[in-house]
Amino acid sequence: MRPPARAALLALALALLPACASLEAGDPASPDPSGAASASATPEETAAPRTTIRVASLKGPTTMGLVGLMADEAGEGRQDYDVTMYGTPDEVVPLLTQGQVDVALLPANLASVLYNRTLTDDGAQVQVAAINTLGMLQVLEQGDTVDSIEDLAGRTVYATGKGTTPEHVLNHLLVSHGLDPATDLTVEYKSEATEVAALLASRPDAIGVLPQPYVTVLQTQNPAIRTALDLTEEWAAVTPGSELVTGVVVVRTGFVAEHPEAFEDFLLDYEASTAYTTDEPAAAAVLIADAGLTPSAAVAEAAIPACHLTYVAGERLQTLLGGYLQVLFDADPASVGGSLPGDDFYYRP
Repeated sequence: MRPPARAALLALALALLPACASLEAGDPASPDPSGAASASATPEETAAPRTTIRVASLKGPTTMGLVGLMADEAGEGRQDYDVTMYGTPDEVVPLLTQGQVDVALLPANLASVLYNRTLTDDGAQVQVAAINTLGMLQVLEQGDTVDSIEDLAGRTVYATGKGTTPEHVLNHLLVSHGLDPATDLTVEYKSEATEVAALLASRPDAIGVLPQPYVTVLQTQNPAIRTALDLTEEWAAVTPGSELVTGVVVVRTGFVAEHPEAFEDFLLDYEASTAYTTDEPAAAAVLIADAGLTPSAAVAEAAIPACHLTYVAGERLQTLLGGYLQVLFDADPASVGGSLPGDDFYYRP
C-alpha cells in the first residue's frame, strides 16, 4: 500500500469518490457464420465488474490503519471504496442497519450490541470480520510513583467513561490485582478526556487515564508527563487468551452474501493498508494528519506505536474478541447487548 501523491486531496476529503464505473464482461470471441475469427475482446470487455464498497469509519485511531486505502486513487484497489468518516458511532449505526453502508469500523462492544439488536430468526444481520485496534488507554503521571496497578491504592485517579467500557476495563484490572475500586482508591470520572488532560497538565500530583492520541498530544505539550502503565499490556498479563480490544471491522451479512469475493478483496486491501501505517509511520502520519485525525503529522507518527493498530481475523479473532466480551459481560451484560453473541457473529469466508 503506497500513498499516491495525487491522493492527498482525497484523504483531506475523508472519502473516496468511486470514479471508475463497473465494466461489463464481454463475450468470448467466437467464429462468425462464414468461419472467420471475430476480433478478440479487449481487456476492458473481459474484466470482471468492480464492486463499490461503502465504508463508514470514525474520526479517531481506529481509522489510522485505513488511511492508505483511503489515499488510493479510484481503480488502484482490488475493488472501489467509498469511505466516509463520522464523528460518533451513533451516526454510523443507523446507516449500517438501514443498508446505507456495507462495512463499518466500530468499537468492539458496540459491534456485539448491534449483533444482539438486529438478530433475527434468519441469523446475524451483522458480523465482525477483523480486529483493527487493541487498547489505547494509558495511565499517566508527572512523577515516578506508579509502576504497577497496585501502586494506585490510596490514590485518586482521573478517568473518563463512567458506566462504559473504560470503567469496566479499569475495574477488571484493579480487581485482578486485589484492589476494590470502591474502597481501595478513588476513581473520579470526568465527562471529557480534555478535562483529564487539563488536570494532568496543571497538577503535578495528578494521575489520569487517557486514550491515544490524547496521550501523545499531552506529552508533546508537557514532556514531564510520562506513561506509567499501558493498560493493553496490563490486560494481557492478567487475562490470558484475550486482548484489550478497542475497534473492529463490521460488515452487513446481506452484503457478504451478495458480494463474497468483493468483501474478501476489501479485507486484503484493508490488511495491506494497516501494514502500511505500522510499517511506514512517517509516510502514513502525513495522511493521518491530513485526514484530521491528529493535529500534526509529528503527533501522528509518535502516536502510531501506542495505538496498537493490528489486523486479526479468523479463529484468533473469535478467541481474542470473545474473551474480551466475556469480561465486559461479567461486569455488565448491557455493555455487550444483554448476551454474548453466537458463533455466527464471527465472519468466516
